Order: sequence, then C-alpha cells, then structure tokens
Amino acid sequence: MNHSFFKRSNLIFAGLAACLLLVACSGNDQTEERKLPRVAIAGLAIESSTFSPAVTQEDAFHARIGEEIFSYYPFMAPDSANRKRAVWFPTFRGHAIPGGIVARDAYESMMAKTLDMLRENLPYDGLFFDIHGAMSVQGLDDPEGDMITRIREVVGKETIISTSMDLHGNVTKELAGHSDIITCYRMAPHEDALESKKRAMDNLLDRLESGKGKPAYKAWIPVPILLPGEKTSTRVDPGKSLYAKVYPAADREGVVDAAIWIGYAWADEPRNQGVVMVTGDDKAAVTTTAEELAQAFWAVRHDFDFIAPTTTLKEALDKAVKSDKKPFMISDMGDNPTAGGAGDVTWTMHEILKRPEFKRENGPSLIYASLPGPEFVEAAIKAGVGNRVSAKAGAAVDDRFAPPILLEGLVTAIEHGDRNAETEVVVKVGSAYVIVTKKRKPYHLESDFTRLGLKPREADIVVVKIGYLVPELYDMRGDWIMALTPGGVDQDLERLDYKRINRPMFPFDRDMPDPDLRAVLIPLSHDM
Repeated sequence: MNHSFFKRSNLIFAGLAACLLLVACSGNDQTEERKLPRVAIAGLAIESSTFSPAVTQEDAFHARIGEEIFSYYPFMAPDSANRKRAVWFPTFRGHAIPGGIVARDAYESMMAKTLDMLRENLPYDGLFFDIHGAMSVQGLDDPEGDMITRIREVVGKETIISTSMDLHGNVTKELAGHSDIITCYRMAPHEDALESKKRAMDNLLDRLESGKGKPAYKAWIPVPILLPGEKTSTRVDPGKSLYAKVYPAADREGVVDAAIWIGYAWADEPRNQGVVMVTGDDKAAVTTTAEELAQAFWAVRHDFDFIAPTTTLKEALDKAVKSDKKPFMISDMGDNPTAGGAGDVTWTMHEILKRPEFKRENGPSLIYASLPGPEFVEAAIKAGVGNRVSAKAGAAVDDRFAPPILLEGLVTAIEHGDRNAETEVVVKVGSAYVIVTKKRKPYHLESDFTRLGLKPREADIVVVKIGYLVPELYDMRGDWIMALTPGGVDQDLERLDYKRINRPMFPFDRDMPDPDLRAVLIPLSHDM
C-alpha cells in the first residue's frame, strides 16, 4: 500500500475542505454585510439674510467630504452603535456661519459635487439629509427644496430620506414632500443640535431595520407667524412651554416624529413663516397631533417677547457703566453674524469710542467682539505686539449705517490659525479692547477671549455681536441687556422692507383673522 499517496490525498482533501469553508465563511460575511442598509449622508447648512448686502461664497462652507463628515457627529465614531448599523456613504456636507445670500455659482458648484458623489455608490436604502433650512440663494426661492429635488432625481423614489433641520429653518411643500421623515431642534439656544441629528438618523435606521419603510402620513401646517429667535427662545415661556409639548407629541402611538419650526425672520421670501409637521403611520394620530401643536403655537403668538431687556445702545451703555456687576454683557444685535448679519457694521463701535468714559486708559474696561478688518490686521502684524497701530476696520461689506472706523491704539495680541477668523488681533483703544479679525467670526466661548489674553469675567463690560447669549456667555454674565442696533438682522422687523412674505402675517398684521390650521397631508415622496 502506498501510504505516501494516501497521505498526499488526505492533505489535498483537507486543503480543499479548508478552502470551501473559507469561501463559505466569506460568503456569510458578505451576506451579513449586504443585510446592512446602505445609507448616504449629504447636506448644506447656512442662515442667509436677504437684508444684508453680504454674499456668501463656497469657501465659507468649510466642506467636509467623504469620511471627514463623520468627525462632525460624535455619535458616529468608528466604534459607535450607529456606525455599525449601516454601510455608510458620506458625500458632501458644508456648514457656513450665518451670512448673506449664497452666490448662485457657489451653490451650483457644491450641488454638482454632492450629486456626483451620490452617483458613485448607488443604490441607497436611505439618506440622511442634514441641513439648516434658511439658506437663500441668488435666483432661488426655496434652495433646500431645490436641493432635495435634485437629490431625489439621483437616488430615486425608493430611498428613504430623513431630514434634520434647525428650528429656525423653513419647510416648503417641496421639502416636506421629498422628505420621508423630518425633524428639527427643540431648543433655542440649540443645546440639543447633535441630539436632534442623532434622532433623525435613528428614525431612519429604525424604519430601515424594521422593514416598515416610509411613514404612511405626513401632516404639514403653515402657521403665519414670523418672529426672531430672540423672542422665541425656549429658555422662557411661551417658547419653553410650547416646545415642551413636542416631546410627548412625538411619542404618541402611530407618530414617528413631530416638530415646530419658528422659521427664519430675516429673509424676504414666500416660504418664511412658522410650520408644524408630524410624520407617522396612523392618519388620525398624525393629523390630530399636528393640529394641536399648530393651535398651541398660534394661541401664544401675543405672548412672545425678548428673552432679555432691550433698549437703545446709549441706554445700554449708560446702565453698563453704572453697574457693579461684572461682566455687564451687551448684545449688539442688529449685525449679529450668528443670525446672518454681515458682521462688519461699525455703528456700535463708533458710538462706543465717542463716549468720554472709554477715552481714558483707566476708564471702564470694555471688550468688543468683533470687527473684521483685513487691512487693520495686516497693519497690526507689521507693528507687532506691544506697539501702536493706526488703521481702519469694518464697513467693507455693510457701510449703510457708518463708515470704516479708524482704530488707533496698542496691539496687545495677535493670533493665527482660527478656522473662521484666520487671524485675530486685539487693539487697546482708551479703555476698550477691540478684537479685529481677518475674516468675520462670532465669539461664543470664554476660550475665544482667553486665547487672546483677555479676561472677560473680570471686564466691566463685554459687547458681543450676538442676539440671545449662547450657554457659555449666558452663564458668564453678571448682567445682560440687548441693544436694538441697526444692521442686516435688525430685531425691529417692522423697520425692514419686506415685500415678498405671505400676508397677512403676525406680527405685521396683528388684527388678522385666525388662519386655517387644519392639517395638509403631503404626498409620499414616491408620489411627488
């Protein structure tokens, strides 16, 4: 008997068996992978004031492409549960600081990149559409509606789209129709932004994993109210109580999600107004829930008021100078870049430097954040820290209210590398520390100041181009007042030249009759 023959045969059979087992296991792995839903991510986000002369270009969106997008979502870390629930195809996501209307060529460029990337990995079971909802684009009345329509043309009608938005966004029938599930933040300030995005993503994954697919009903109700966020904050009533109704409403049997959009007040477009939307599988539950929320919104319209005391800038400065509470914070609201202002209106800074209190080196310490002024920044860099500089800043974009301001003082800090500002300079003019940036930047965090050698908690007065104080500034305040200053996001809406919003509209038509707040059932996306 040839033992070596049998030994070789056994080795061959063992090898074949191992190969077959490996192929089988590999096939099972591929089968398991195929069972995971294929989900894309895309979106563009900005608030755009049409009352500002500023125009936003593509570079302002700081686009994240492909795998870079995951860094924006902490709940999508490599070892996270959500990351493992699908095969993900992140494409193009841009997010700009609020500003002026978006240039049409910039929008078209970003849309082309988005659509090209989406075409690369078709088909998709789902798409997470991450937007703000208040983008204005030259020549378009409904950019987000246009965006989602174009995306639908690429991904097809069967892909489930879950849309996540800011509560200051706008929801048209087009956006509502092509969205299968839609939600927005429930807090202003937006402390629940990431929580809301995760909810939108979870809603999508739950519908894909369960096999339930698109919710059967979408109720949409326009509410003719147009108010600024500074009057509708959820920190206080009636906003607090109104939005407290959303959580239980969204948890009702037969409801997938419920949302109230305040809308965006500083764009003169027909879509700008409040909206309520509810999605779900039970028609009665969806329509009833939407109508209850819409009625609750309308019922409290007269109760909305500014979240903090408001007054003229002069009175605000008078109070701040007399106050013993540090820091006394003043919101310079009219040119607030977090709401869409150009950010370079110099009117407030001119008024501050006229006052004798701040002309003295030992006068009340005041920090002003901030003014963009690339020429000033260049001059300050040439002068260097510890030396004096004299150059103009501001009003390069919006000079309707005041011209560029001449700042003459001591350079106390120069910092490079900020994502938005690029370069930041601090100049001490009298007793005022003025932050001048190469590009505009809103100042939200204590570290925004301390990294420049400033101590906002010890300052007598801190003036920020902002509306309601974001959490970190709010917690820092000794006292706070909001100054009704001019600019592209003027809080006195009736001073703005609206021509295209729907009328009647509260508060412009205070005695208007009650609107029809019955739910409109929006067609499902495959029927659009």
